[in-house]
Amino acid sequence: MRKSRRFSQIIVYAILILGSVFCLLPLFWLVRSSMMSSMQIFEMPPKWIPSPFKFQNYAEALTTIDFLRFFRNTLTITASCLLGALISSSLGAYSYARLDWPGKKFFFGLLLASMMLPGAVTLIPTFIGWRLADLINTYVPLILPVWFGSAFDIFLLRQFYASIPRDLDEAAYVDGAGPLTIFCRIIIPLSKPPLIVIGLFSFMNSWNDFMGPLVYLNEESKFTLALGLQMFQSLHSAQWHLLMAASTVVILPVIIVFFIGQRYFIEGITLTGMKG
Repeated sequence: MRKSRRFSQIIVYAILILGSVFCLLPLFWLVRSSMMSSMQIFEMPPKWIPSPFKFQNYAEALTTIDFLRFFRNTLTITASCLLGALISSSLGAYSYARLDWPGKKFFFGLLLASMMLPGAVTLIPTFIGWRLADLINTYVPLILPVWFGSAFDIFLLRQFYASIPRDLDEAAYVDGAGPLTIFCRIIIPLSKPPLIVIGLFSFMNSWNDFMGPLVYLNEESKFTLALGLQMFQSLHSAQWHLLMAASTVVILPVIIVFFIGQRYFIEGITLTGMKG
């Protein structure tokens, strides 16, 4: 029995390692190509290690267009969306999980039903609405909707809030605490893992968002990194070494944030699935 278990574990680990290598190979190829010349990238047989390392590709790529301005724009949008997602989703989930009010089940079902609508269906009506409000070419259409909550984020947090014992609420009510006090002093301190999950999702969605800025932003000075990278590609499509360097810089913050919060990410996903 022990030998069969070890053999099955070896097979599982081998499959996981092969899958990890398969998934990480494009990222390794991107970073490796960002430190080569255009000729070296397409040499046959391919070189896996740059020789020599051309770190100047990054300086040249980032100074060709105003990536620093694009970075500030993206950081502004991402920080605003991150704050809005945490505040609105946590309050909405608390209402659905811990408070009793008429029609709660109906509106929660309506909230879940809204997740079935793809973004492409609502894109044109939403754009017309923002145009009538004269808010095209501003960051408002990219930031304000997040402050009204995301159905998926509310559902995820609601699942975790429902798993917290209600005895804590009752004890707080006996001591004279109100719903807002319970939310701030009991629910939020116990909800660090799922809140970090929501923060990671919000950060990655806002940082990597291409369709939203493409639809609502017209001036180059307001472009995000995703639009800046697309513009860079159109201007320097033949300079693959510079394109790879720019792409590496754009995705690097997402990788760093994910590796910092991956433990809480896995813990939050596990905890939020404990109770329906």
